[in-house]
Amino acid sequence: MPGSRDGPPLSPLESALARDLPRISRWRKDLHRMPELSNQERNTQRMLMRWLRDLGIPAHTLPGSTGVVGTLAGRAPGGAVALRADMDALPVREETGATFRSRGHLMHACGHDVHMAALLGAAAFLKRDESHLPCPVKLLFQPAEEEGHRGGAGPMIEAGVLTSAPRVRRVFGLHLRSTLPLGTYAFLPGVAMAAADRVAVRVLGRGGHAAYPHLSVDPIVMASEMVLSLQTLISRSRDPLDPAVLSICRIDGGTKDNILPDEVRLEGTVRTVDPATRRRLRQLLRTRLRGIARASGGSVEIEYDFGYPVLRNDPGVTGALEDAFREEMGRSRIVHLTRPWMGAEDFARFLARVPGTFLFVGTGDGGAGSAPLHSARFLPSDRALLAAAAAHVLAVRTLGA
Repeated sequence: MPGSRDGPPLSPLESALARDLPRISRWRKDLHRMPELSNQERNTQRMLMRWLRDLGIPAHTLPGSTGVVGTLAGRAPGGAVALRADMDALPVREETGATFRSRGHLMHACGHDVHMAALLGAAAFLKRDESHLPCPVKLLFQPAEEEGHRGGAGPMIEAGVLTSAPRVRRVFGLHLRSTLPLGTYAFLPGVAMAAADRVAVRVLGRGGHAAYPHLSVDPIVMASEMVLSLQTLISRSRDPLDPAVLSICRIDGGTKDNILPDEVRLEGTVRTVDPATRRRLRQLLRTRLRGIARASGGSVEIEYDFGYPVLRNDPGVTGALEDAFREEMGRSRIVHLTRPWMGAEDFARFLARVPGTFLFVGTGDGGAGSAPLHSARFLPSDRALLAAAAAHVLAVRTLGA
């Protein structure tokens, strides 16, 4: 397990933010107790609006959206730096045992409660010195990051959050990462996260009695062959130096042990970092599945939906921030990544419109902060709250200059 429970010593910026840690931690706990799924974040939206109002920060909601946008004026008009935090939770039943754990079947198992509270903490800190900020700051609380396809960034962009006054000229986001030591920051210029696509397959056969399979067309056997065969698209149809993942994550079919069903459904994800590979795998998958179905006497219906695009960090912005973080936090807390994560992120859509960067904040502490993301046991410490809040403040100081 990476990291220690205490994390690194506080930087001067983190020490200043620590004076407000009780309030930031309280926000985080309130958010953690009340997780909501993608595009259902109504209570979360109301809480954020109330807290921003209490801080004296003008904020508004978006028509037909659960998102929230706040604004800090800065000392001069002009382009703004946008800071983003995602809002939604996951259908996971929590097993952390925390006093502030969620009690139902949902959980902030990806750290979005920390993301929101850290951005609120940074906003409170920046508000106290608003007249001296180098530029306007937009606070983007984004819904539906976990939705995976349409997501929440695209609708916010369509609603004008990047182009309405003050127009956004730089954008910054972050995500917790349990595999990095607590309090560290990981940077990667260029391609940093994969594109994520969804594949759903309906395998159609002809049902019948399990004792007489020769009178039927067995979709379970077809589906099994398809799952195994698809793996060779990665191992034998792709350059091994070109990262890609194909995972079938759901199989649904049949009703009883002696009945061959009429159909089986498969669902999975395809992750790529190269646009040409992305298009090629879609075509190869369709060809492979149709061939297997035809050879078996069945048929297949395929849905292949392009989801979040590849996340590309602007090299200039990323380099400037990495230098600033190294100076403020110390060289030992900086991790320079050399290859992308195969996870995907809706923040990619902001980066496709505005130069910016997306970094990773370590939570690994040998305890609950080292549990995998999306697990029922993931629970970062308050030390991660300070590290994330400081990152937002430092991004404004660096990118707004």
